[in-house]
Order: sequence, then C-alpha cells, then structure tokens
Amino acid sequence: MLGTLVNCVTVIAGSLIGIMLHKGLPERLGTTVMQGVALCVLYIGISGSLEGENTIIAIISVVIGGIIGYLLKLDDRLNHLGEWIESKFKKEGEHSNIAEAFVSSSILFCVGAMAIVGSLQSGLTGNHETLFTKSILDGISSIIFASSLGIGTIFSVVPILIYQGSITLLAQWVAPYLSDAVVADMTCAGSLLIVALALNMLKITDIKVANYLPAIFIPILIYCFI
Repeated sequence: MLGTLVNCVTVIAGSLIGIMLHKGLPERLGTTVMQGVALCVLYIGISGSLEGENTIIAIISVVIGGIIGYLLKLDDRLNHLGEWIESKFKKEGEHSNIAEAFVSSSILFCVGAMAIVGSLQSGLTGNHETLFTKSILDGISSIIFASSLGIGTIFSVVPILIYQGSITLLAQWVAPYLSDAVVADMTCAGSLLIVALALNMLKITDIKVANYLPAIFIPILIYCFI
C-alpha cells in the first residue's frame, strides 16, 4: 500500500498548494487556466484511447458499462457525495465548485493504465516505482485542478485510496485476468471517459461520465469468454 499512500499524500500536498494559488486568481484568469487544464486532459484522454487493441471491445465496454452505470445511478450517487462534501465546507451564499472538483479529479486520477499496473506491481512484487511516478504527475495535476476549482480536489484521495488500494490488496487474485491486452483495452475505455470529462470541462457537452465507470472493467469479462 506504500505506493498508494504516497499517491494520496502528493495529491493532498498539491491540492493545498493549488488552494493557496486559487485564492489569488482573478476570475477571468481562473477560467483561462481551467480551459488550459481541460485541453491537457483532452490530450491525456486521446493519447490513452489510442492504446486500445480492439475497437469493438471499446464500443461494447462503453455501451454495456454505460447501461450498468445508468441502472446503478453512479453519476447521481457520486455527485450526491460531492454535494454532501460541498455542504460541509461551503459558506452560505458562496459560489462553490467543490462537487465538480471532487468528481472530475477523482475520475482523472483513478482512470488509466498507471493506476492499474502500478497497483498490481505494488501488490505482487512490492515495486512501487510506477505509483511513485504517477504520484508526481497527480501531484502536479492536483495543483492545477485545485487552483482552478478549489478544495474539492483534495477529497479525490478517498477514491484513489479505495480504488488503487483494492487492486493492490487483491493483486494476486486479479493478476491472471489482466494480460497486456486486457490492460490496454481497459486503458482505452477509461481514456474515452477522460475525453468526455475534458469536453464537459470545456462546456461542450454535459455527459454523465461517472455512469460509464463500469466500462473500465468490462474488458476483463470479455477476455474471460474469448
């Protein structure tokens, strides 16, 4: 769990730095920074989606994952959690983006090959190098996110701890099902969600991204039957 714990610490540290910068950002400058972040997130999503090995699997994963997420109302549940957190920290009459920051940063930090592969390496071999590298990247990203959206970014450490920690602890059980091809297609599906997240951040779309989170795990089931 060392790699995941370090990841959480860097996100907390980066968020605190970003929050301090956020207080000194004029609104128009903050909007400009946020749009720049969105473009970078879009680049990350497009780059990751190109790692997929089978377009059909990506389509099936997103469609089935979206149906499952819709039935489970994942987006509503995640947003309600963000709104609950927001209600605890938001001052009366104050405009706040805590829920948006929590949902957006949680998806960005948890989705991707480094989270999966790094957690597996950490659990199976005790090698934390991949998660340490991810920690640096997430720390930098959290500074940018928190400077644009505020304190909500810091709460993304909870999903990081649960998601990566679970993979690490269950590494010996899930490893046989996660070949290079499976990880590549999981990364592709997850990266498509990051693209959707970026489009939402740019106010181009209003996609309920969290509803598609099960899509990340559908390739595991598909490869079990082919």
